Amino acid sequence: MTVMKTSLRNFFAHKGRMALSAIAVLLSVAFVCGTLVFTDTMSTTFDKLFAATSSDVTVSAKGASDSGETTAGNGKPPVMPASVLGEVRKAQGVKSAEGAVFSTSVTVVDADKDNLSPSSGAPTIVGGWNSNEARTMKITSGAAPKSADQIMVDADTADKHDLKLGDRIGVITAVGTHNAKISGIADFTVTNPGAAIFYLDTKTAQQTLVGESDVYTNVNVTAATGVSDAQLKKNVTAELGGDFQVKTAKETADANQKDVAGFMNVMKYAMLGFAGIAFLVGIFLIINTFSMLVAQRTREIGLMRAIGSSRKQVNRSVLVEALLLGVVGSVLGVGAGVGLAIGLMKLMGQMGMELSTDDLTVAWTTPVVGLVLGVIVTVLAAYLPARRAGKISPMAALRDAGAPADAKAGWIRAAIGTVLTGTGGFALYLASEADKAKAGSMWLGLGIVLSLIGFVVIGPLLAGAVVRVLGAVLLRMFGPVGRMAERNALRNPRRTGATGAALMIGLALVACLSVVGSSMVASATDQLDKTVGTDFIIQSDRSQLVTPQAVEAVKSSPDLAHVTEYKSAQADFTTPDGKTLKDTAITAADPTYATDLRTETVAGKLPDAYKADSMSVPEKFAKDHDVHLGSTIKVAFEDGSAADLTVRAITSSDVVIDAGSMYTSISTLAKYVPADKMPLDSLVFASAKDGRQDAAYTSLKSALHDYPQYIVRDQTDYKDALKDQIGQLLNMIYGLLALAIIVAILGVVNTLALSVVERTREIGLMRAIGLSRRQLRRMIRMESVVIALFGALLGLGLGMGWGATAQQLLALEGLGVLDIPWPTIIGVFIGSAFVGLFAALIPAFRAGRMNVLNAIATE
Repeated sequence: MTVMKTSLRNFFAHKGRMALSAIAVLLSVAFVCGTLVFTDTMSTTFDKLFAATSSDVTVSAKGASDSGETTAGNGKPPVMPASVLGEVRKAQGVKSAEGAVFSTSVTVVDADKDNLSPSSGAPTIVGGWNSNEARTMKITSGAAPKSADQIMVDADTADKHDLKLGDRIGVITAVGTHNAKISGIADFTVTNPGAAIFYLDTKTAQQTLVGESDVYTNVNVTAATGVSDAQLKKNVTAELGGDFQVKTAKETADANQKDVAGFMNVMKYAMLGFAGIAFLVGIFLIINTFSMLVAQRTREIGLMRAIGSSRKQVNRSVLVEALLLGVVGSVLGVGAGVGLAIGLMKLMGQMGMELSTDDLTVAWTTPVVGLVLGVIVTVLAAYLPARRAGKISPMAALRDAGAPADAKAGWIRAAIGTVLTGTGGFALYLASEADKAKAGSMWLGLGIVLSLIGFVVIGPLLAGAVVRVLGAVLLRMFGPVGRMAERNALRNPRRTGATGAALMIGLALVACLSVVGSSMVASATDQLDKTVGTDFIIQSDRSQLVTPQAVEAVKSSPDLAHVTEYKSAQADFTTPDGKTLKDTAITAADPTYATDLRTETVAGKLPDAYKADSMSVPEKFAKDHDVHLGSTIKVAFEDGSAADLTVRAITSSDVVIDAGSMYTSISTLAKYVPADKMPLDSLVFASAKDGRQDAAYTSLKSALHDYPQYIVRDQTDYKDALKDQIGQLLNMIYGLLALAIIVAILGVVNTLALSVVERTREIGLMRAIGLSRRQLRRMIRMESVVIALFGALLGLGLGMGWGATAQQLLALEGLGVLDIPWPTIIGVFIGSAFVGLFAALIPAFRAGRMNVLNAIATE
């Protein structure tokens, strides 16, 4: 009971000093709980949506996707004959059955040819209006489509694009473009995560999406009273046989949920990983807080030991304080996490993914995880300071103002840190020398972990050397005030090392990812310059295939020397070693592709692969399957007949673009695949006549004006798009790392604040002998800056080492250019100085306001 009272008294006596540590715990727990609540809410939203939209039993074509995504190379959804509907209705236990048509391989544009697809990456769905859709949609204005000239749009899309009744919009599919007038607007009765949905009447949907009548993508079946979904599925399957895909509502919902589960899991565990980094940084803050509090209470602890308190009681007293800190921070963090989740939902809404707070899901495990994690991390972080407090000798404490340094422990720490750092450096060296990326990545991971721990352990030793260098460069020019700031930073190397290490972790990851991202862009740009010979690349950023009409528009554009079509087909390969490879991709292109993409060969010439009944294979494939020039591979094309193709070229494995691709000519593909089964183009390449690049670029964009789903890019555009994609990913990662950096800043603030309290008497004496308030504040600010720059130097140096090693592994995959983004590195370093200045504002202000006489009188 005495221990508890003492702990409570100390906790509330130092509540101001505990606040920043509590904030660190709060932020870390909030990130964890916010992530769990946010992802659970997303799961709930999709669960409700899929449950509401799934009929009791759904019948679809064999191999069809539940999401409606086109799986065939013709750009159309898989369909089944309308006669299936009559057969389904004959099955026992069927109350009603209805045919439906829908597709996600579409682009919808307004009258100005502006794309109406969601910016969030959610699908655009066009389908036929039916009673199953009416279960989840309520018509709020106008009427459902009844003729070919009418279309209905969901209310969210109408609001975003200011669409009104009577507006004309166009539906672009592999079949062609269908224009219609908005006849109605329908609102969702469940939360729509962001999809744009358009409805035609069923007959028009069949013609627009598939190009033929009397076909359906699926049949929605409703069970009669008393018939379970499982029994109905059994009855329908018995009636139809095994030629169709039959699923219950639960199976359909589970399959749809599985499609989005991968994305949500990646997001969930990535965010939890960054929360873990924030926790790691917070550990240094908590260790520093309790170490300084213990040092400042040395006399008090000594008195407690002198009047009979045991080591265990002193140890327990500090741990109870940590427990109180963990509980308070974690409880507040759980509440803040729910708020953070709501904030993320609002942010996603701005980006186009609508999530309703009505679906907010807080599982009982979320607060439990937050509380347990926060408390355990806080108590573990306080264990070392608590153990140190328990070792304080009563006599040593009474005759000295602070705990004596343990020189032996310092040497042991330095030795352990040096060994860990050296071992981590050696692991990074082994990673850079690896012959295979998989083996190298294991060494890279080990090297990162060991070098990071090593730098943390050896931090106090490095602090002495690095701070002296920084002091000589930055602080000496400020005269005595600068020298005092340097000595203050060097006074307790362990504290400076721990504070710098907290900032080091976040900045090391920033530097590493910056180097990797910049090297990827530079390597890809280098590959483009070396291998891509075409002037223009035409493709859809939403993976839509290029329609024949769009290809003709490209070919009709003037100023072009040639146009290359590029198709992807599936086939079963029987190789000379007797193995059969199922569903293997093969690329069919025009012969000009050999000049559009300058792919190196290790045997033969690539243009020969485009001769009749010829092909190329990659080097690795050739080695694995005993393939040589002149070898024959039996290729059984999907939806076509089998062909014996002769290998005329073996391409190098040291390529990035189209790595591992096998090539044949479109004329060879057309020989074995019927015209109505031929896949559409995945891409189209175009090269301008000499000196006509600018004119060709303009004419291509004009020719594709009616096809806004396709983007014309020259090589500069393509490089910029690649840079933007990687830049967006890095910016998102930097945003997540910002939490760890914020916690590290709190650590600097806390260290300075406690340091000011620790030096109260010293500050009073300096003020008494003539140090002005301005000079005092400057001294504290400079001390803060040098600590921040110390952490930045360690972090940036370590991160660049990690990034350079990672680039060596990327070089094994063809990304061989190392590019150090010096503007980013220098900017982060300079930014760290401002972080130090910001962190010192409150401690410097408080120090300047101290009463001189009271400060001198402080024990």
